[in-house]
Amino acid sequence: MTATDSTEEQTARRNTMNFKAKHDSWSSGQSYEQYMGRWSGLIAEKFVDWVDPPENLDWLELGCGTGALTNAILSHAAPGSILATDQADDFVTYAKSRNEDKRAQFAVADALHLPYPDGSRDIVTSALVFNFLPDPQKAFAEMRRVLRPGGFIAFYVWDYPGGGMGFVDTFWKTAAEIDARAAELDEGLRFPFCQKDGLDQLCQEAGIKGAEIEALEVETRFPDFEALWHPFTLGVGPPPGYVDTLSQELRSDLKARLSANLGSDGPISLTARAWAVKAKLPAAG
Repeated sequence: MTATDSTEEQTARRNTMNFKAKHDSWSSGQSYEQYMGRWSGLIAEKFVDWVDPPENLDWLELGCGTGALTNAILSHAAPGSILATDQADDFVTYAKSRNEDKRAQFAVADALHLPYPDGSRDIVTSALVFNFLPDPQKAFAEMRRVLRPGGFIAFYVWDYPGGGMGFVDTFWKTAAEIDARAAELDEGLRFPFCQKDGLDQLCQEAGIKGAEIEALEVETRFPDFEALWHPFTLGVGPPPGYVDTLSQELRSDLKARLSANLGSDGPISLTARAWAVKAKLPAAG
């Protein structure tokens, strides 16, 4: 803010910052599962197959959410163990309740201040949360600290800048037609590094050399428009959080415009694209 900003402008900016802080902090497992979790599961399996890790590794997962990547690792990667962590106690409880595999443990932990010893894990991973971390370089430093020599870093993020999360991209573009404020909340503008070049630069700044980066895609299929719209009304995540702030009139207008833009007759299928990163750290000696 500057001294020349009007009180109205200052209030609008403050509200926007408060909105981002609130709705970037995912907390409700059940609502997240309906909004994004089901697509997370599809991309998680592709990601684990792409990483193609050795068997019997000790994994650490940052931001486990509802456990989509945790389950994909257990079913596709033959881990020795996995410690799945998240800042939100609700997510940890939810993910744990859906998993009885004895190789898996769940804990509340901050990705920027991991409570684990140096050199205690073979691979550190995260799914669709790296862009929400307030300090990605601090997260990289913590990931490297807890890795054993020759360990792996592997993570992925939605391609928001490239419109890769089709139904989210269409939502924000439609919202901007009726509310200029929506443009400031669009993840595509807020997370410009979530593409190949940006991720490569992040890795280089962290001293991670030779990272492989590849696009992974799945289809998000909805039986009809109402099935697509309903998760936007649940209040968890940026688009649903935005809908929750609208008057009934604006909400109805947004729903009608989104239906017109997507087509409300019959099934709706859109692409979901993520950028995946994997790198092996140098061995000791």
